[in-house]
Amino acid sequence: MLLLLALVAVLACADALAGRSPAPGRVGEVLLGGGDPTARHVVLQLRLPRLLVALAAGACLGVAGLVLQSALRNPLAGPEVTGVTPGAVLGAVTATGLGLAGWESPAAVVAAACAGGFAGAGLLWLLAGRDRGDPAATAVHGVLVSAVLSGLTAMVLLVAPGELGSVVQWLIGTTEGRVWQHWHLLWPWALLWLTAAWLLTGPLTLLRCGDEQAAAAGLAAGRARVAALVCAVALTAGAVASVGALGFVGLLVPHLALAVAGADLRVALPCAALTGAAVVCGADAAAQLLSRLLAAALAADRLTLPVGALTTCLGAVLLLLVVRRAPGHTY
Repeated sequence: MLLLLALVAVLACADALAGRSPAPGRVGEVLLGGGDPTARHVVLQLRLPRLLVALAAGACLGVAGLVLQSALRNPLAGPEVTGVTPGAVLGAVTATGLGLAGWESPAAVVAAACAGGFAGAGLLWLLAGRDRGDPAATAVHGVLVSAVLSGLTAMVLLVAPGELGSVVQWLIGTTEGRVWQHWHLLWPWALLWLTAAWLLTGPLTLLRCGDEQAAAAGLAAGRARVAALVCAVALTAGAVASVGALGFVGLLVPHLALAVAGADLRVALPCAALTGAAVVCGADAAAQLLSRLLAAALAADRLTLPVGALTTCLGAVLLLLVVRRAPGHTY
């Protein structure tokens, strides 16, 4: 855990220093209380809230993935492939297209994302039917639900093409342009639901053992699972409302956390929060550095690589490696 904290601190520093300007030395001056007005504005009003939002969103997605995988007893469950993230994106985009939500009404963004996330999770629950206990079948249904919801999002954008620029952060996932308003929206929500997830570690541990064992221990498995799903959807919705759909974070971070912390969720859950924060923060720093390199190579005045594109590509490669190394794969 201490190593993870140190890693998060190192990646946070890298993220704070990775921007185009001011230079790292001037960033240090600002953090020590000095610096010129322009540098202070960039560091304190742009870089710092962007860093904090990346850390909080990563923590939310990491914990949401662990809660989903524990509640559903499915290692392939994650906000991205269970309809939760695509549903949250659809809710946010639809509300924005209808003029019901936007950054001038942040509470409406979260409410719309939550409604979409619950709708996506409910649709998967209905389609899975009797196959809910089969991880492979649930994963297939989740991919289908996610594809349908992504298609509906595309249809909304076709109906209201003028909204594309304002909702790109929800479609790809980006920390670009995050300011203190986004942080003030995210941190109370994240604190509330991360605390709720921590309080659910006992029931989640029993659910991981199976419904029969949970019932034998006196746990109402159905109610506990619903509470866990509500918590996971709320965490995902908060992250989506702030940074959009960061691919594969919620799916792969729980596996990393369990590999590091073991099966005890009292340790694994905070480990998942730290790992998710480290992954998103590190990806944001890498995306900023790659943006600068690509801009120089292509002689472009400014080129921005969304962090969601990076997490999706790297996550897909990592997932493929994990699956191919797993015993009994058939390809």
